[in-house]
Amino acid sequence: MRTEPLRIAVFASGSGSNFQAIVNAVTAGRLDVRIELLVCDKPQAQVVTRAEAAGVPVYTFKPKEYPSREAYEQDILEQLQAKRVELVVLAGYMRIITDVLVQAYWGRMINIHPSLLPSFPGIHAVRQALEHGVKITGVTVHLVDGGLDSGPILAQRAINIERNDTEASLSDKIHPIEHQLYPEVIQSIADGSIDLTWNQWNHHESQITKMG
Repeated sequence: MRTEPLRIAVFASGSGSNFQAIVNAVTAGRLDVRIELLVCDKPQAQVVTRAEAAGVPVYTFKPKEYPSREAYEQDILEQLQAKRVELVVLAGYMRIITDVLVQAYWGRMINIHPSLLPSFPGIHAVRQALEHGVKITGVTVHLVDGGLDSGPILAQRAINIERNDTEASLSDKIHPIEHQLYPEVIQSIADGSIDLTWNQWNHHESQITKMG
């Protein structure tokens, strides 16, 4: 039984709509976590403004100033450890994650993706769904394992694709689902409904309670 809120860090690169949904859920009392840090690779991104408005500490960096991904991730890791972050939440973070962070937060790093994985991994998931003519797509929350959207699935939610949908219109329908599902999953991790078995989880096996 937890005696204090789960300490999380959110990673984002852009407008930060999923970050804002998490903040809103905390403010409304639907999400019992403490957002210890926003990590952003673009200091001018809108998500930084959102974090400052919410009173969330911000760590920004410029990848080009580092010799490698591993080098800037080592700096990030030090920030996470200093704030005793327990769960890393990727929310539109457009950088490849290396073993520096994956191994340090194995089984404690999650991502949200706009498709029903394993279908359509990668950055153009909505476009791929339309191009393939599928009738249903959705949103997936999964553990990060260092592969391309390949980690164990924690939760999914489906949405119908209409005949006249475009990439823009389908994205507009997916975003509200993301904003609802991600805080729900984080809360389920915080209250133990989703058991990540943080000390035992390995590359292939986990004891995870899936949400419908």
